Amino acid sequence: MISDADKKLFRDVVARYAEIVRSDVMRERIRLWKKHNGLRPERPMILVFPEGSWGEIFQKAPEFQGPRCQHELLASIEKQLRMSIYSYEHFQTDNCADLFVLVPKTISNTGWGVKPRHITSDAERGAWKHDPVIIEFSDLKKLRMPEVVYDEKKSREDFELVRELVGDLIEVRSSGMAHVSFHLMAQWTAFRGLEEMMMDMVENPEWLHEAIGFLAEGNRQLVGQYEKMGLLALNNDNTYHSSGGNGWTDELPAPGFDPDHVRPIDMWVSAEAQELTMVSPAMHEEFSLQYERKLIEPFGLSGYGCCDDLTLKIADIMRAPNMRRISISPYADVERCAPQLGGRCIFSWKPRPTDLVGEFRRESIRKYIRHTLEAAAEHRCVLEMILKDTHTCEGRIERFDEWCKIAREEISAMYGGR
Repeated sequence: MISDADKKLFRDVVARYAEIVRSDVMRERIRLWKKHNGLRPERPMILVFPEGSWGEIFQKAPEFQGPRCQHELLASIEKQLRMSIYSYEHFQTDNCADLFVLVPKTISNTGWGVKPRHITSDAERGAWKHDPVIIEFSDLKKLRMPEVVYDEKKSREDFELVRELVGDLIEVRSSGMAHVSFHLMAQWTAFRGLEEMMMDMVENPEWLHEAIGFLAEGNRQLVGQYEKMGLLALNNDNTYHSSGGNGWTDELPAPGFDPDHVRPIDMWVSAEAQELTMVSPAMHEEFSLQYERKLIEPFGLSGYGCCDDLTLKIADIMRAPNMRRISISPYADVERCAPQLGGRCIFSWKPRPTDLVGEFRRESIRKYIRHTLEAAAEHRCVLEMILKDTHTCEGRIERFDEWCKIAREEISAMYGGR
């Protein structure tokens, strides 16, 4: 049952959200993103994802205060809408919003036959380490190919519930698997352990190849199941892509598209292997990229990387014919990355989130952003700057607004008022 209070609150939030997505500002942002993602940028784009700091924003912003609905489904949707509303009203960025309300389908899978274990910290939000469950080579026999589980009845009921509540205010869509991303090394280290995986590269390479090959085939089969069951969904919209960015593009879906049967070729996809950040390009290629490349090749457009330094690995990554977005982390050398990317692939720069903690050094931030802008401009890069991984802002939520203002000023100084 949904209370009258929840119904009114949810409708009020959706009504405000609908105003935003229909605004001229949002239409202009979408136009700019389609050009940007098509490698025809007018200027660098800015996105901000507070991530871990949303909890502090929930507490500090009197007009926000996080989700208030008591109904579980409505609360989860309300939270996403409120985050979009807050971003629009506070950040001088290019954050967009979906032109509809998404109701997620209930999709899961049966898993890989074993469950990861962690050794946790007593500290709130503290670190943890892997507690391996794959110890011996024979333990590989415990792994199983996952099978997709789709609760069609619940998915239909959730969709009808939301459409009945707000369908007169905005379009409501049932959302399938729109975000497809491959994390082979994260999956394997969850079973084997990070240090153990590193040692296996030298001491047990055949074992590691067999394990990664198994996971790659399992992920390939999962995508095949999603497609066969009609669960893949277009993501040429505001769907979060790779480790930042969005999917706005006119290049997808591909020719021959059938709305009732979304194919991988109609979609964006991404992959990453942060666990190999300190590994040589040759070993990254051998134990990860060669498998990831085969997984992403059937898709229309792809992205790669996350928080790892890919400065020395860009050439190998760009061997995928559909590569469109590469993550340039705070640890990467932007001056060396820029000439490798040029205008051939999106320079998805992740500036350092640590600037939002401790002393807020405005002039240092300004010089830091300007340095990347200049390096990218020299080589005509398609630059986007994405502030994320902000696990805390120490309760100073206004720092997001200030950072965005500095970034916007620096872009305007170099590119004019566009």
